[in-house]
Amino acid sequence: MREDAILTPSQVGQYLKNMMDRDRLLSQLLVRGELSNYKMYPSGHHYFTLKDGEGALRCVMFRSDAMSLRFRPENGIQVIAAGRVTVFPRDGQYQLYCARLTPEGVGDLSLAFEQLKEKLFREGLFDQEHKKTIPEFPRRIALITSPAGAAVRDMIRILGARWPLSEVKVIPVRVQGAEAPQEIAAAIQWANFHGAADLIITGRGGGSMEDLWAFNEEVVARAIYRSEIPVISAVGHEPDVTIADFVADLRASTPSNAAELAVPDQNEIYAVLLNNRERLEGAAAVKLARYRQILERLAGSRPMTEPAFYFREKRLLLDYQSSRLAHGLRQSANWQRERLTALSSRLPGSGARSVSKQRERLKTLAASLDAMSPLKVLGRGYAIAQRADGKAVVSNGDVEPGDRLKLTLSDGSLDCQVL
Repeated sequence: MREDAILTPSQVGQYLKNMMDRDRLLSQLLVRGELSNYKMYPSGHHYFTLKDGEGALRCVMFRSDAMSLRFRPENGIQVIAAGRVTVFPRDGQYQLYCARLTPEGVGDLSLAFEQLKEKLFREGLFDQEHKKTIPEFPRRIALITSPAGAAVRDMIRILGARWPLSEVKVIPVRVQGAEAPQEIAAAIQWANFHGAADLIITGRGGGSMEDLWAFNEEVVARAIYRSEIPVISAVGHEPDVTIADFVADLRASTPSNAAELAVPDQNEIYAVLLNNRERLEGAAAVKLARYRQILERLAGSRPMTEPAFYFREKRLLLDYQSSRLAHGLRQSANWQRERLTALSSRLPGSGARSVSKQRERLKTLAASLDAMSPLKVLGRGYAIAQRADGKAVVSNGDVEPGDRLKLTLSDGSLDCQVL
């Protein structure tokens, strides 16, 4: 046996590696299989196994290639892996060095979209209670979009035509490419930090799913969710739906539609104001006519045409009440007299002499009672002086010069002033 015919394991592995590297089929291979044992290491390299019902193939995807993945690989997903098969000389195991990984049956962008949508939905970023109200009359509007696209020109034109009172500020960002998501998220954060607007509109014109992908990135979705300023998402055409649409406070089908939703139409507001003015004028005219009728009715009433009539009525009422009071006092005096007479008849005494004495006493009491009647006092020329608060004046110290007094007489009253 020749010595040069004996190989070491590493030499065998290197020989196989060289042979497999020269094989055109193995250097440009497409492999269909199910992901299994998928692991991502801190180094950024991805290790997994592709398997079918009868076999398995070890695979590795280096960090530089893994950075281009649009979706999140998960065990159980059917994929197509593109790469080259060779041997790793150190352990003699052959494996697929994967350069590109695509979900089978659906594009990697579509799968990435569904995966992120499901993730953010579970976290509650789409919940309705987190949606902020769009201001009815925004004073400042920030347009976070490309400054060179047709979309920004359409939005500025529509906003100016519908509601020129709003100040429109364009915050320029890229809306396509690898740097676009970070720029859009940073612009939303900047607008919030500086309080640059009452309302944010972010979006771009139509395009393919790849063109619109910046608005499907997680960093943009979380920036919209954290925004204290209400956000309208306006991406692409009406059929286009992005993750930003689900997170935003309001979704617009197009950038032009976003401008229409952001502000009211000044012509409609003017029509409403004009209608309200007409209704207000009509209501005021009806109320003035009703008050005019009331005024005319009051102007023809007795107190307005004959002011003294009111006082005469009150004076008659006063006379009537005075008469009732005098009658009541007389009735009371008669009742007291009859009661005293009845009591005197039952008093013990010495016959007619005692009765005569009691009768004289009764007459004296009745005369005293009659003399105490206010009407008797007023009838003798006296008067009752009362201050403005209704209290009777009993001393000259109760009044001051200039005070007004009311003097009640037997047949009326007088308004007087202290000199």
